[in-house]
Amino acid sequence: MGQQETLAALREGERARVRALTQRDTMRRRLQDIGLIEGTQVECVLKSPWGDPVAYRIRGALIALRGADAAGVLIDAREANRGERSE
Repeated sequence: MGQQETLAALREGERARVRALTQRDTMRRRLQDIGLIEGTQVECVLKSPWGDPVAYRIRGALIALRGADAAGVLIDAREANRGERSE
């Protein structure tokens, strides 16, 4: 099986849909609470100059996640932002 892409791999302006969360317990619940569930579209909006944290648009809200947390969110194929609003 090939390597799975994670949210941390998105570049600014790219979008993808959440496939699954690999985290457990408290962090898993936190990510679900902010809308990261299977099928949710996420857009990488801005990476800090040091690369961590990264701002993502999730269901209309701008959320900053640390790289370690974003690495636990598996995504489906990436796509360039076409100017459409994510859900």
